[in-house]
Amino acid sequence: MSGHNKWKNIQFRKGRQDAKRGREFTKAAKEIIIAARGGGDPEYNARLRSAIAAAKAVNLPRDRIESSIRKGTGEEAGGELAEITYEGYGPGGVAMLVEVATDNRNRTVADLRFIFNKHGGVLGESGSVSWMFERKGIFVFGKEHPEDRLMEVGLEHGAEDLLDQGEGWEVQCAVADWGALSDAFEAAGLSPQSASLTMTPKNQLPVDAGTGKKNLRLLEALEDNDDVQNVYANFDLPDEAFEED
Repeated sequence: MSGHNKWKNIQFRKGRQDAKRGREFTKAAKEIIIAARGGGDPEYNARLRSAIAAAKAVNLPRDRIESSIRKGTGEEAGGELAEITYEGYGPGGVAMLVEVATDNRNRTVADLRFIFNKHGGVLGESGSVSWMFERKGIFVFGKEHPEDRLMEVGLEHGAEDLLDQGEGWEVQCAVADWGALSDAFEAAGLSPQSASLTMTPKNQLPVDAGTGKKNLRLLEALEDNDDVQNVYANFDLPDEAFEED
């Protein structure tokens, strides 16, 4: 299991530096609400387990986590959110998926169209780029964890790939194996920096530094929208894209 994916390096090098705590809390709470619709017990709901882990990572208060679960299961009002995935293209033909959780579809689609247009992209039709991505379970570990130990535990419990991302290790698995693999890592004393169910591009689209910077600005603008939960893209960035203008 080996490989290197420059797009994933963005998560290490860029992260969500520009995200405000309040926006992070809102996104985390929305994800819990939506995930809890599949059942309020995280032991039997892999997506809810992932959502709770992500919420704890941004220090969402426990009472808000519990309230969000109740909203998702219908025990408490406030869970009326539509989960929608929009598709579009950034500069240079970069494919993007935008996952939203909204109580007003018209507002959201208008906002997204404006953001895409402003940054040289275009909001596409349903099905235009989704076929370029597949859903995966992703675990990110620091380099303090030995590669051979991660490989040993991973191979025994459904891991499909182990990638060296420079500053950390990334373990990929099928969505169906996410819960079992999470339990296995926990039992082995291997604590990931993050664990999530995400969309990964099947292939990377190389772009030059200028095009890469334009797409990064588009991605950041989309992430700053209150209705946007996640943005996924298939561009392969050169190191120069991270240099200051």
